[in-house]
Amino acid sequence: MALQAPDIRAARRLVIKIGSALLVDRARGLRQSWLSALAMDVAEARVNGTQVVLVSSGSIALGRMVLGLPQGELALEQAQAAAAVGQIRLARAYEEVLAPHGITTAQVLVTLEDTTDRRRYLNSRATMETLLSLGVVPIVNENDTVATDEIRFGDNDRLAAQIAVTAGADQLILLSDVDGFYTANPKEDPAAHRFDLVDQITPEIEAMAGDPISGLSKGGMKTKLMAAKTAVAGGCAMAIMEGSVPRPLKALAEGANRTWFLAEGDPQAARKRWINAMKEKGRVRLDAGAVTALRQGKSLLPAGVVGVEGQFGRGEPVGILGPEGAALGKGLIRYTSEEARAIAGHRSGEIEAILGYAGRAALIHRDDMVV
Repeated sequence: MALQAPDIRAARRLVIKIGSALLVDRARGLRQSWLSALAMDVAEARVNGTQVVLVSSGSIALGRMVLGLPQGELALEQAQAAAAVGQIRLARAYEEVLAPHGITTAQVLVTLEDTTDRRRYLNSRATMETLLSLGVVPIVNENDTVATDEIRFGDNDRLAAQIAVTAGADQLILLSDVDGFYTANPKEDPAAHRFDLVDQITPEIEAMAGDPISGLSKGGMKTKLMAAKTAVAGGCAMAIMEGSVPRPLKALAEGANRTWFLAEGDPQAARKRWINAMKEKGRVRLDAGAVTALRQGKSLLPAGVVGVEGQFGRGEPVGILGPEGAALGKGLIRYTSEEARAIAGHRSGEIEAILGYAGRAALIHRDDMVV
């Protein structure tokens, strides 16, 4: 059976990465007409029932123009200053082009630590899920104003892939300055040919990646392949396409040149595999009613917990046991071991009175659980 390319019109949750070179002209600044056309694509996707997240470069490029900083590599403190100025303009630009379509936007600034620390990861995931459920389009960027070289993603291709996995997206589109993945750099090798589909990222595929082509964007093919490996392992298909055309998502749907990297399963199954592979930090024992609820696909509430074992922090994996101690599964818990012991057996409405703050209703959300 021949492999089929994903259909962007069928995406349930779509992450779109916009590179600096597409968004910002070095001489003229923001490419307003292109951004307005992209907003039409986003609005159309939303009408079709697709939730959309935008991962956008451009804050440093915009800020350096305002501050009159020279082209070329900036010192870390210069880049952070440029980002602080540019982030305001970038967020405003997206708000202004999406508002006429009745779309509310939110600015989400993240660092590498937000995805490597499980507590921050759970917070990021919950925030993203809430924004999308409210019909908001998040505009995500690396928080360059506080990130240091040691805690940076370094490029928005990998950031976009991590956001796609965090958000449980089924498709990721990298709008770039090239129209796909080639056997070699097409600007240097006229014999290079483009892949339509890549179903497995082999060492041979990785060896074909070259260095960055654009002088404005940081992400070359090597970083795009790194992004692809993250995305497909998380159950998210990824496409690389040339994004400078007006309405690039419309062009993609109509057959524009691109390379699709096919996902390994679906996002939910990939997440379950990831959780299941973790080493337990503790255990929670449930009553019979909670076991029944979990088997019906519901989240674990504190009221159904009759015992807590071990020491663990928020976001860490814990084993889930039945009334007789039989293992039922595993999940990422939303409270520390001390907090879990305090609220075990209590209704969610009592959490604030017990802990002194309004916590989350679920002890372990169904999306963070393998049963």
